[in-house]
Amino acid sequence: MNISRKEILRYLGYRGKPADQVVSNRIEACLAELLKVISPKCVYQIFPVAFGQDHTVSIGPVSIQSKSLSQHISGCKEAAIFAATLGAQTDLLLQKYNKLDMSKAVILQACAATVIEAYCDQQQELMKEEAGKQGLYLRPRFSPGYGDFPLTYQKELLGVLHCQKRIGLTVMDSLILAPSKSVTAVIGLTEEAATCHIARCMTCQAKNCPFRKEE
Repeated sequence: MNISRKEILRYLGYRGKPADQVVSNRIEACLAELLKVISPKCVYQIFPVAFGQDHTVSIGPVSIQSKSLSQHISGCKEAAIFAATLGAQTDLLLQKYNKLDMSKAVILQACAATVIEAYCDQQQELMKEEAGKQGLYLRPRFSPGYGDFPLTYQKELLGVLHCQKRIGLTVMDSLILAPSKSVTAVIGLTEEAATCHIARCMTCQAKNCPFRKEE
């Protein structure tokens, strides 16, 4: 995985500013500890896509009403429902330091957020290679919570993929994923050649979001 230290600093609020050596050393120590316990897993399945009225898009058995999502995968005949997690041990590590050392817990949270995205990027690159063999290209992943794509669809996405059985991923009544360092997403497949900016918030309209990646 390509784990960006700049991304970790961005999650910590540095917004492009360099960290001093003390902070850099703490990041490296936390990252090393985190990488010892993660158990990354992912699963995805490709389904046909159908577009309906009122910004409804059907991806296999899942029907989703979302203008943002329907626009994002417009022109795609197929889309993948994707899920990934760093595993339960990651949450146990975070919980441990939430009790023992909050400053370390904050850095670990930033590291874990960066690592799950790096893992998703890595898996999407593999998907890109497979899609390329069929003359297809990937759209950037689009997750529940983006735009008007509600978090309420988490349960359906996980259910379609049988995530609890296959990768140990569930969703709580609060709609938070468990383990927490996990991702669900829709990834469109298209015949239209385009560069897949998998690590960009390219479809997000929140220009002032503190978590928006630097251009």
